[in-house]
Amino acid sequence: MKSGSGLCTLNVGGRRFSFSAELMKRLPLSRLSRLHRCVSESELLELCDDYDRDRNEFFFDRHSEAFSFIMLYVQHGTLRFVPHMCELSFYNEMLYWGLESADLQPCCQRRLDERLSDCFVHFFPEEEPRDPEEPQGRWLERMRRTFEEPTSSLAAQILASVSMLFVVISMVMLCASTLPDWKTTETLDQHRIIEAVCIGWFTAECLVRFLLSRDKCEFVRRPLNIIDLLAITPYYVSVTMTVLTGENSQLQRAGVTLRVLRIMRIFWVIKLARHFMGLQTLGLTLRRCYREMMMLLVFICVAMAIFSALAQLLEHGLDLETGNQDYASIPAACWWVIISMTTVGYGDMYPVTVAGRVLGGLCVVSGIVLLALPITFIYHSFIQCYHELKVRSTRCTHSLPAELIH
Repeated sequence: MKSGSGLCTLNVGGRRFSFSAELMKRLPLSRLSRLHRCVSESELLELCDDYDRDRNEFFFDRHSEAFSFIMLYVQHGTLRFVPHMCELSFYNEMLYWGLESADLQPCCQRRLDERLSDCFVHFFPEEEPRDPEEPQGRWLERMRRTFEEPTSSLAAQILASVSMLFVVISMVMLCASTLPDWKTTETLDQHRIIEAVCIGWFTAECLVRFLLSRDKCEFVRRPLNIIDLLAITPYYVSVTMTVLTGENSQLQRAGVTLRVLRIMRIFWVIKLARHFMGLQTLGLTLRRCYREMMMLLVFICVAMAIFSALAQLLEHGLDLETGNQDYASIPAACWWVIISMTTVGYGDMYPVTVAGRVLGGLCVVSGIVLLALPITFIYHSFIQCYHELKVRSTRCTHSLPAELIH
């Protein structure tokens, strides 16, 4: 066998491609790099369909034109679909050679996602051989998906439903605890019991997901997990303060710190983002569109500086004695600019001079234009994020069991 030196020939569907052994080792195709590392002919035949020792030629019963496009990607860094070829078939060829959908151009990625979503057909790249603890690893992976991916199985859906039920109960109790009729001793005791049960569930769920996670540091850095910690921690802080200071201490009677900690339980409602695609789409859109959001804030700040200075001058600055006292300062005028640009118009302050009203009209029209400019980019990003999460959820729902992937 001469795969480690000289010239290697790949015969893909009857079409030959010749490479040096060193070049084949550097190609960004995992199948070829694994082929180069083989030390026996039996290992070679696991990766190719046949092998000619004399000519050092590897045979692959695959689509030759698709491989030609893949080689163009290797040379020029641009991967597109083969014209008049099914997207799913080409994607299957990509996975066979060791490429992923992320290697496609964005337009081709959208076409592939649409086909996958419409046909509910999903492919899986070949995985590396697992270690001898495969049954245990498979069980841990199944448990991890049950807790992390609500649509992966019936057990995951039941677990997600129970978690959502606890979130709803905790939110209802938080709102009801502010009612005057609920501030009796009996209702407070009942509220504490229900609160403790909900917190116990959230804590157990968070601990199990932490223990099942592959990367513990990555788990702590995820936004949804940070929100879980923010929702759980105030309860234990308030309980600790109660134990240390006593029920009737001055700190407890003041209650400001405890009220702040209790109201932080409103973060529990964000836990619903783990189970609702809409909230996930919103978070992903905000993360991807932070530049557009900063642009929007810059537009508002520049317009606020200009219009507030002019409004203060026209309404108060020209006549300090009889001028409109609502515009006595530029910071006070900034409030009027914000509610005018966003077309809210509370009516608590408004211009009374003719020049001020003309300026107010310009402020409203400018606000509509300036706010609309970045919205288009944010809207398209929202649609794209929603589509990506929908396809990901569909892939998870219709994915094959791990035993069948091999």
